[in-house]
Amino acid sequence: MPEAWEYTLTIPNDLRAVTVSRRTLRLILTTHGLIRLVDVAELLASELVSNAVRHTKGPAALRVRWAPPGTLRLGAWDANPEPPEPPRSLDRFAEREEGRGLALVQACSDLWGWQPLSRFGNRGKYVWCELAAA
Repeated sequence: MPEAWEYTLTIPNDLRAVTVSRRTLRLILTTHGLIRLVDVAELLASELVSNAVRHTKGPAALRVRWAPPGTLRLGAWDANPEPPEPPRSLDRFAEREEGRGLALVQACSDLWGWQPLSRFGNRGKYVWCELAAA
């Protein structure tokens, strides 16, 4: 297994940042030999970054961290200190294109959460999730 590492991608408040984040994450995981996690990790990162960009007006960041023996943590920081809406059942979103982000994160990750955070003098929050490699 790879040793511990961490990357942070600062992103503008622009919906194109979701695609940039997803492609950057794919490159990071492939380079570190974690290709088996790419599909789920891309989905999770897309939901986290999309929420950060859509629901705030300030900057955001994607954080990717690997911790041996096998935990991948993805997180998105944004400038809004308000807690995220609690996820609802995915059944309620069968026909909708929006509003299911955290429900997908909850369903597809092993663990998720959020915390208030300050960064570069800005208040905000950090929403994260974890995937076990095993």
